Amino acid sequence: MNRFRSLYGASPLHLLLVLCSFALTGYAGIRLLAGAEPWKVVLWFVAAALLHDLVLLPLYTVTDRAAQTLLGERREPAAAGETARPAMRWINYVRVPVFLSGVLFLTYFPLILERVSHRYTLYTTLSTDVYLGRWLLITAALFGISALALLIRMGRSRRSPESGVGGPGARRPGPDKGDPGHGSAP
Repeated sequence: MNRFRSLYGASPLHLLLVLCSFALTGYAGIRLLAGAEPWKVVLWFVAAALLHDLVLLPLYTVTDRAAQTLLGERREPAAAGETARPAMRWINYVRVPVFLSGVLFLTYFPLILERVSHRYTLYTTLSTDVYLGRWLLITAALFGISALALLIRMGRSRRSPESGVGGPGARRPGPDKGDPGHGSAP
């Protein structure tokens, strides 16, 4: 077992799961390309990859950097001899709900924007006028849950070391002088 792990780099279960995922991907590819016009699937896949890599990736990278710069999240590395206090990475509490809301929007945008044909209502007997409100409620709930998680984390990190519950940024007195920040912390 150790010899296999040293040669492959992971457990045999990992190899089995990778081979199963390749088999499933191959089956899906064969099914997709077995249709009447397989070139449309290939064209769609290439267009989606190019759209993501050439348009969307630079767009959300610039947007993320701008948000970090405008809201003061980006920090420069500590200078030599300075001790850097661990930063509260609140930007991730904005990224996650934005990402999830964006994925929901990309998945359901024809319904959210009511850009579906009349056949949708005939076939499903569902109205399309509720999707925008539901998407907005889900987005608000995602941001609310993220804000609550941030508040809980901030509350935990601000607890005093005397109570025995110190967060990652809690400072403990050093052994030699008794003042915070000097000496080695456990």
